[in-house]
Amino acid sequence: MELIALKKTVEQVEKNSKVALVTVIQASGTCPSKKGLSMAVLEDKTTFGTVGGGGVELNIIDASLEQLKNEESTTYIYESENAKVEVFIQIFNKREKLLIVGAGHVGQGLYKIAKVQKFYTVVFDSREEFANRDVFPEADEIHLGDVAKNLEDYTIDSKCYIVACGPTHEHDEMVIRKCIDRGAKYIGMLGSKRKISSIKKNLLDEGINKESLDNIYAPIGINTGGDSVSEIAFGIFGEILAIKNNCSINHMKDIKK
Repeated sequence: MELIALKKTVEQVEKNSKVALVTVIQASGTCPSKKGLSMAVLEDKTTFGTVGGGGVELNIIDASLEQLKNEESTTYIYESENAKVEVFIQIFNKREKLLIVGAGHVGQGLYKIAKVQKFYTVVFDSREEFANRDVFPEADEIHLGDVAKNLEDYTIDSKCYIVACGPTHEHDEMVIRKCIDRGAKYIGMLGSKRKISSIKKNLLDEGINKESLDNIYAPIGINTGGDSVSEIAFGIFGEILAIKNNCSINHMKDIKK
């Protein structure tokens, strides 16, 4: 049973899904629990393994689901007249997810930085010569084909950071159209101020909210003073990290202690 719980926990972590791994620390009294038993609990209440069964287990499952919502690990004690069970509920949260929509040179540069930073990386492109394992050997997901359809079908949440860096202005306009107001933490788009202004006007004319458009990071990134692919990628990722960490972008020397 312990191996089942561990295996399922690893599977969920690799899929970038939330999971709680519950392990019995101590058990006493007349109960089926015993030290070392473990159970994996998913957000949809699915469980693998056991911490003893019966009412004790149901109570611990409820506690685990609550911790999944809180995104915090904790020690939990179930106590009744006849039994006392102490468990450790270890929460494995989703990693930040970078959606690279456009697998060209800037997208490739972003991918390399994101992997070093342990981001879950997802690549979208319609071009087979770019969206493949030779170019992105360690990407967590590669979606080759109709980018608009693939984005429509993809689950976007507050862990998602989206970069539109495709081969044309029309491509990146489509990315904004498909992703805006779907809960992403960050959406950024490559391009000049003139290009951005034109795209925003088109989207406003379609009825997209101005406030939502003002929240798009475009032109994308922070100014590093360089224009090489790697420097552009670093500027973009620097901005992403600032948003992730909820901080303003300042020179360290100017920050008062």
